[in-house]
Amino acid sequence: METETNTIARATELLGRLREAIGQSLVGQTAAVEQVVVALAASGHVLIEGVPGLGKTLLVRALAKALTLDYGRVQFTPDMMPSDVTGHAVLDPSTQQLRVVRGPIFTHVLLADEINRAPAKTQSALLEVMQEYQVTLEGQTLPVPKPFMVLATQNPIESEGTYTLPEAQLDRFLFKIEIGYPSLEEELDIVVRSTLNRTGDELPLSAVKPVLNERLVLGLQQIVARQRVDQQVLEYATRIVRATREWAGLVLGSGPRGVLALIRGARAVALTDGRDFVTPDDVKRVTLPALRHRIALSPDAMLEGRKVNDLLNAVVESVNAPRM
Repeated sequence: METETNTIARATELLGRLREAIGQSLVGQTAAVEQVVVALAASGHVLIEGVPGLGKTLLVRALAKALTLDYGRVQFTPDMMPSDVTGHAVLDPSTQQLRVVRGPIFTHVLLADEINRAPAKTQSALLEVMQEYQVTLEGQTLPVPKPFMVLATQNPIESEGTYTLPEAQLDRFLFKIEIGYPSLEEELDIVVRSTLNRTGDELPLSAVKPVLNERLVLGLQQIVARQRVDQQVLEYATRIVRATREWAGLVLGSGPRGVLALIRGARAVALTDGRDFVTPDDVKRVTLPALRHRIALSPDAMLEGRKVNDLLNAVVESVNAPRM
């Protein structure tokens, strides 16, 4: 039987291999890759934001290919109905009874592409499953397979034909990951990888090999759940979240789910670093992705051109970290 130290070391190695596998197709974006891996280990969902062409879909596809799990994709559009995501009932001619046809949501890894292009009633189709890992269809409660992860994408600047995600929907995401422009060297590498011996716009996924299966992913998530969190670290994370509710420039602070996201993310970060305990620095590392979608700038702050990330960094710096 493995000792706890060997278990942690093995888990850290597997998470490192997963990051490397995703990196075989995605150039740069190391922070985004790390945060997706951390979210998977923490059994959380992620919202990925970035302008077109920066690799949002590629990141999700690479993750799915590195996992031997079922993968599904839903392209959200303004005319989409909730049943297009969850499923619907049809009349079976042979039995004259209603038969439930399961939708694409019944999978392990779901890409909700351009989620903000669908109206609120369709976005709400994800609320139950993201929280309770089940779908209610025609009065039946049907569980989705575990592990289950929703990775949604959206464009931060496009407004025509889009619908703002309601706070309840945003709060279901463990992380909001921002993907920015690559450096000059990275962009050159992208061009080479995407054009050398390739036709059309095919995604460069051939180098990604499976790393984790269902059993290993569930095992990693159990290890993360067992990570030790000192009372002082719990209080530190709580003070950060509470500070957002009174910070100048913020009209909306984070709710209690923000603390849960900080702790869950920090546990997974600790595991990626090969530790079985959480430090205040682990909490700091996940503050931006865990809280940036749970707060809102005041009108004055927006007029002044202030950024959510800058205000969050200021909040973290204002809260004294415990000495461990």
